[in-house]
Amino acid sequence: MMNLYHPYKMKALIVSVFLTLFIVNVNAQSTQYQYLSGTDKDHTVTWDFLVNTGMKSGVWSKIQVPSNWEQQGFGTYNYFKDTQNPNEQGQYRHHFSVPAAAAGKNTFIVFEASMTDTEVKINGQSAGPIHQGGFYRFKHDITKLLHYGGDNLLEVTVSKRSTNESVNQAERKADFWLFGGIFRPVYLEYVPKTFIDRIALDAKANGNLSVDVFTMNAGVGNTITARVQTLNGQSVSQPFTVKTTAGEKTMLHQLIKGVLPWNPESPNLYNLLVTLNGPKGVSHTVKQRFGFRTAELRPHDGFYVNNKKVIFKGVCRHSEWPESGRTLSKDISLMDVRLMKDMNMNAVRMSHYPPDQHFLDVCDSLGLFVLDELTGWQAKYDTEVGRKLVKELVVRDVNHPSIVIWDNGNEGGFNTALDGDYGKYDPQNRLVIHPWERFNGTDTKHYPDLNYVTNTVLYGQDVYFPTEFMHGLHDGGHGAGLEDFWSQMLKYPRFAGGFLWAFHDEGVARTDRNGAIDIQGNAAPDGILGPHREKEGSYYTIKELWSPVQISQQFIPDNFDGNLEVENNYIYTDLNKCAFTWKLVSLPLPGSAMPAKNNATGNASISLAPGGKGVLHLSLPNSIKTSDVLYLTAYDQYKKELFTWSWSLKRPEDAISKLIFKSVGIIDTLLQEGSLIVKADGISYYFDTKTGYLQKIVTPKATIPLSGGPVLAGVTHTLKKLSRYFNGTDYIVEPLYEGSSQFNIRWTFSPGKPVKLTYQYNRRGEFDYSGISFNFPEDQITGMRWEGRGPYRVWKNRMKGQQFGVWHKDYNNTITGESWNYPEFKGYHADVYWVTVENKQAPFTVYTGEQGIFMQMLKPAKAAGAGNDNTNPPFPEGNLGFLNTISPIGTKFQSADKLGPQSQKNMQLNYTPTQGSLWFDFK
Repeated sequence: MMNLYHPYKMKALIVSVFLTLFIVNVNAQSTQYQYLSGTDKDHTVTWDFLVNTGMKSGVWSKIQVPSNWEQQGFGTYNYFKDTQNPNEQGQYRHHFSVPAAAAGKNTFIVFEASMTDTEVKINGQSAGPIHQGGFYRFKHDITKLLHYGGDNLLEVTVSKRSTNESVNQAERKADFWLFGGIFRPVYLEYVPKTFIDRIALDAKANGNLSVDVFTMNAGVGNTITARVQTLNGQSVSQPFTVKTTAGEKTMLHQLIKGVLPWNPESPNLYNLLVTLNGPKGVSHTVKQRFGFRTAELRPHDGFYVNNKKVIFKGVCRHSEWPESGRTLSKDISLMDVRLMKDMNMNAVRMSHYPPDQHFLDVCDSLGLFVLDELTGWQAKYDTEVGRKLVKELVVRDVNHPSIVIWDNGNEGGFNTALDGDYGKYDPQNRLVIHPWERFNGTDTKHYPDLNYVTNTVLYGQDVYFPTEFMHGLHDGGHGAGLEDFWSQMLKYPRFAGGFLWAFHDEGVARTDRNGAIDIQGNAAPDGILGPHREKEGSYYTIKELWSPVQISQQFIPDNFDGNLEVENNYIYTDLNKCAFTWKLVSLPLPGSAMPAKNNATGNASISLAPGGKGVLHLSLPNSIKTSDVLYLTAYDQYKKELFTWSWSLKRPEDAISKLIFKSVGIIDTLLQEGSLIVKADGISYYFDTKTGYLQKIVTPKATIPLSGGPVLAGVTHTLKKLSRYFNGTDYIVEPLYEGSSQFNIRWTFSPGKPVKLTYQYNRRGEFDYSGISFNFPEDQITGMRWEGRGPYRVWKNRMKGQQFGVWHKDYNNTITGESWNYPEFKGYHADVYWVTVENKQAPFTVYTGEQGIFMQMLKPAKAAGAGNDNTNPPFPEGNLGFLNTISPIGTKFQSADKLGPQSQKNMQLNYTPTQGSLWFDFK
């Protein structure tokens, strides 16, 4: 089949329009196409349909094609196994016309994919053998079955369960949704009697081009001519010609000088025009888009593309959309690849089946390395059907320069008898791997803990790139722990990168549940993104960690000279093709409606080869001394943002100095029914005389139910004495506690100033978190506004990716991976200078006195399908906390302590107490 990316360059054709166009072009020597279905999820055609079980079964009705029939309200949903109605079968009928002028052509009916066993009849006659395998393109020659110039009937029977048990084991017993139906387009393909069936390219980075041309009915003595062109039609080479040989395959070779090679950073593409010439002139012409690219594994060394060692920064992707299942569109492919590129990824692994052609087209044009995969999730096809499907996979996808590796199954689903079959159809002889296994010079072990990585660094011999790692579940994995893993992996001289699991949550909008999205407990919420591509916090962590431009500066010193150390982690691109912009910004104060103010902006540049380290100089003005934040943004050669770094230029106490209130008389106190009441500046503060904890605050306008603290997070103390006294005009409330850890606090009430809380504690050994916390009724909180890093929450092992600024969030009860209103409201927030807690009574603001303070806003609810506690880290008993240390989060398969140094419990071994201070503004 030629013009392998054609179906997604066209919109669905109305039959009458097509027939007119076909008559005009009937003598054209290029392949003609007539869609019987629509082209994608947004452009469908109505067919007749009957399903034998499940929803709307037993009655002929209408269905949109292409589609998965469950998403059209038919049949039965199954995940992992076809346990319910495994013998579900759908019957399709569709009438179509074929122009009389097509009678002189060969006509094929093409199915891009159909789940699973598919029987096709034209006008009551079989079009060919039943196709087995649900993710592969197949076609039948129906030239002799058609009524040219008249009506034709297409009948298709699709069975979810295959009569080949190995197909069921490989495809329908797997950790993903098991849909049914004709889910990719169906169309007719018209070619001349003598035609080019397909071509297979090997286009090396140095311009050496080899082309295998497979002809039908050509015989000996015809000629084949090829020419390389740019995408806009300009000739790059002179035509080169060879006579056809006996058999179907004819080979052409030519050195094309001056070409630009393809790589993900510069995805240069060309067109190859191939013409079959017979005694009467041109018989058939095809056009194939391609790129010049050399991919190779160098044993005990690395994976190389265009003679450069590659580090895959990749992710595993399912082909799925909530409302349409596996029926997608080029728009979704564009969105997904752009999101991957925005995360600074350069690779994607197909999991666990070949994707739509338009997805591979976009990978070619925007630039991603691709691992293309034969289905087989912990079970394999038998050799007979497996050989047919390997051929269908490779023949369809062979000419995509983005594809650099073939995956022969997944996680034990390896039929080793098929390993040699890929090379039969691939003149590039791409590497074949077994994901999860040491094979063919590679180690692709799935879900290693950091100890495995460390041992690989010390003792490994194979080229190492885990094809699944950092298994996401809810908010765990992905970015959490990635920094430790990545830095350790990079120490391995034979490292070739890795692929995160997974790109998006596999949520399906179920038609039997009024469109509610089903993620199958903890089986499917594995994504960096939600089902509709909502961004989790890990998205930005990955974006920073995998940026090809790395800036290691953590703090800006008072004597900053404008020099930043920079590292070029590109494979092919000098940083002189990138752009850098900086700006100095003043942030608004609490309660201010003013936006942030830009004080100065500027540009910077540097020439630095891939792999190099250097110094980027920012020519900053004196306004740096009066600014709050420095932002630096790096852009790639296409003006796409790589990442924006931010540094606070002030200390938390700078905001406190600006707070001046009008004093309202002297401070008064009162003991009343177990409460110590302190009245200062018109506000009453209630303390429990039995615990020393704050009970509430009463202002002239509202009662604020801030209570139950401060307590030392994670430690139980008993009040020994509640001291209270005047110190000059200040009034001091000083609870004295006894317990396993030292804990001292002091409240200071000063006329005309916010209330100050100072505290110190000494926790020793290991602990999940440390600091102080209070309680506030969750149902009274409406939002938060804060200065610090945001807008997403953080974990101890996921600190990267957030920017310093002033942020706002309305309350939500989002559970990551179960609901998708991001960013989540609840959780830990980093480097908080102040926070305004918005509530139904009256907002109040708390200022921090030290850098590095985490603000705990409530407690995230535990996911209903979480299973173990790896992704449910502990939180303090209180729900408003000001903490010095916080807990890490694990992955689906591993507890946090298996993920590296950043993921360990916190530890304090010395005898120096931790000290802190907060100021409370209830005005």
